[in-house]
Amino acid sequence: MTVTLDRLDALLERRLEASERYFAAEAGRLAELCRIMAERFECGGRLLAVGGSPQAWSDAHHVAVEFVHPVIVGKRALPALAVAPGAVELLRRDDDMTISFEPLTVAAGEEWLLEPADADPFVRQELAETAYHCLWELVHVFFEHLGSSTAGAGASGFLYPFLSAATGDVDAVVEDVRASVEAKAAETAELRRETIVASREELVEGAATIRRAFDAGGTLFAFGNGGSATDAMDVVADFRAAPQAGARHWSSRRALDLTEDSAILSALANDIGPAALYSRQLIAFARPGDVALALSTSGGSANIVEALAQARRRGLATVAFVGYDGGRIAAERLADHIIVTPSEYVPRIQEAQASAYHVLRELVE
Repeated sequence: MTVTLDRLDALLERRLEASERYFAAEAGRLAELCRIMAERFECGGRLLAVGGSPQAWSDAHHVAVEFVHPVIVGKRALPALAVAPGAVELLRRDDDMTISFEPLTVAAGEEWLLEPADADPFVRQELAETAYHCLWELVHVFFEHLGSSTAGAGASGFLYPFLSAATGDVDAVVEDVRASVEAKAAETAELRRETIVASREELVEGAATIRRAFDAGGTLFAFGNGGSATDAMDVVADFRAAPQAGARHWSSRRALDLTEDSAILSALANDIGPAALYSRQLIAFARPGDVALALSTSGGSANIVEALAQARRRGLATVAFVGYDGGRIAAERLADHIIVTPSEYVPRIQEAQASAYHVLRELVE
């Protein structure tokens, strides 16, 4: 246990150091890119998120859902699509932009290479997620100064105080946004620390539980909603084909993404209701000795709660990554191993959860 905890601490420190280096170097470029993206959105451009590998495909879907379904109060939906590499040329229009991964690159008139300089693919992906979350959050700032929106800061004013200041000085706004990028990155780094330090034993014991299940022939089932659904995609990709597999001799593990099959999901949502999306699939697929891994920023989504209950009824081990104060899942101890990210802001929760489930994946090996 001591050796494993030491390993976990080292994984955390690597992330914190890499984040500090990356955002100190790239905050200014990210701010300028927000301005350029806002101008292209104003001209009717869309953002095409291009996914190649399974991990990149999860990032592409994450970008699309965040831009189309914003959680910033009063901010508009922006057009973003997750597309396969072969479909880009067919779908792209003149004012469109692309974001691709491995390496993280945005094409918006010119190409912006934003790949973090770290040898660990998990760390690179975590920092890329924070970067594209910042692009999504802060592109809205420039709409206020390009004259297209009258929404103002609204209920999000406490997060973006400079939204309320009317100014035509876009250069000053870029500087404000640069400072905001650095502040968001620092907030995420601290939340990563809080999450992993407070949940050290849960992560180690959860990894041991999952490893025992795999060694006995079990399957891991992952699920979540919205951005957390894309995290479930990423979890499954990392267990099936981790990018470290060749260099570190990691095994491919049996894992299924319950958010993947749109026919099953739409049938269940239409005929039974969204609360049954994942529990019904566990009834069909799961066996005693398998593992259910849930991701929820709220800790109380009805379909996540019902799936965890169904997993226990069927003899599965359960692991949950939750935000806020842990919600109902933590309060009622609805999973065997619960990793809480103590924040009320969804993007920061998801960024810290990505680090936590990547660490869990490493500990399984």
